[in-house]
Amino acid sequence: MSEQITMRIDGQVCTAKEGQTIIEVAQANGRYIPSLCHMPGLSADGCCRLCLVEVTGLNRLLPACTTPVRNGMSVVTDSERLNQNRLMALELLFSERNHICAVCVSNGHCELQGLAQQLGLTHIHFTYNYPKLPVDVSHPRFVLDHNRCILCARCVRVCDEVEGAHVWDIAGRGINSMLVSDLQRPWGESQSCTSCGKCVQVCPTGALVEKGHAVEEMTKRNAVVTQLAIKRGTHP
Repeated sequence: MSEQITMRIDGQVCTAKEGQTIIEVAQANGRYIPSLCHMPGLSADGCCRLCLVEVTGLNRLLPACTTPVRNGMSVVTDSERLNQNRLMALELLFSERNHICAVCVSNGHCELQGLAQQLGLTHIHFTYNYPKLPVDVSHPRFVLDHNRCILCARCVRVCDEVEGAHVWDIAGRGINSMLVSDLQRPWGESQSCTSCGKCVQVCPTGALVEKGHAVEEMTKRNAVVTQLAIKRGTHP
């Protein structure tokens, strides 16, 4: 039986179970922590660094999605220091790839765009890279646009943990990392892809979309994936 834990989040006393993470306890108690890589139903990855929080007694910031709670812990989720770090992380995401919202099929339904608006991001201090990245349209139903990928690895995890196909992986290092299918084959030539579309539904941006959608038409249903994960027993 899991040990009962008492902690504080922004001064609010919260109870949790041993093994839960900060972001899980925060969400269960109505406290919002921004994130792009975290999604209920999938394992924690901690790659977007937007869910960083302050923990009393520590000088460094910790990712809420991968940090387990402990008894007596006191967490701050909203401060000037955290907001500055989150804005910087968002700016780096926008500068690394080619996010042109006006012509994106996920415009108005994009988690990256929505988070930027929520945090008040109005301009980028960093130089845009403008990389020349391909668009894979080889799949009969779906499109992979590397220009809009933020490498959150949601697609990798849902394909592995929920669908069990493990089509996707991330190849390369640092800024040169790229999402790849079946050891860098075009998506349409993948022999392991089941065309289930779960990867498309969990993608927070317009990187993975269904064909036949115009600007502002592509909406995602990632809550369905969470429900499937719970029913199949893959929910962490």
